[in-house]
Amino acid sequence: MNRIGFSYLVNPVDPVLSHFVRSSGMLRHVFIAWTVLSAVTGAIAAESVVFEDDFSDGVERWEVLDPATWRLNDDGTFEITARESAYKPPHRSPLHVALVKDVTVGDMAIEFRVKSTLDTGSHRDCCVFFGWQDPAHFYYVHLGALPDAASGQIQLVDGADRRPLTANKRPVPWTDGWHTVRLERHPATGRIAVYFDDLTTPLMETTDTTLGAGRVGIGSFDDCDAFDDVRVLDGSTK
Repeated sequence: MNRIGFSYLVNPVDPVLSHFVRSSGMLRHVFIAWTVLSAVTGAIAAESVVFEDDFSDGVERWEVLDPATWRLNDDGTFEITARESAYKPPHRSPLHVALVKDVTVGDMAIEFRVKSTLDTGSHRDCCVFFGWQDPAHFYYVHLGALPDAASGQIQLVDGADRRPLTANKRPVPWTDGWHTVRLERHPATGRIAVYFDDLTTPLMETTDTTLGAGRVGIGSFDDCDAFDDVRVLDGSTK
């Protein structure tokens, strides 16, 4: 409802309708409805979708650093099929990286569905990449099953081996089914938050302003995962 429509309901031209609106208490309900609708439409406007892919048209919109270890499946999922990789990063960091082409974002969110296809134990993982400048400068979230300094943390690669920005103690509740991941970043404040299935409470959260806007992507340190329904949103305000 726009402001003109709201104004008409508050001050309708018909005097009988005007008396009904004001005397029946309808005005309060109209105002509440208008307020809620304004908040919802504002949130939608604040999170504009800049990239969306369910892999139904292939994987041409992705830059994969080692294509030999990824496969587009008949069911429309994009899967890491091998733990080893020919990609050798300049510093200790994930081996399986698929980056969205032609999208650079700062204030952003990325959402996707993921299924771990091989239970490798405590470091069973998938990774989310963001703020990617080059292979030696980027952030990533390691969603490892059991947390330690290398697993289950938000990590920074800044011209050196990855280092954790969090001291997370919460395990990532992997199963053999599908899970939903959402990552949010606000470079101006440094806020980084990642959600796993529960999209109301972050699994991990930290603050860091080392890197600016960059590319985003999905992958794994050295595990096998299937991905689907990826969305990148610019201007996240969740």
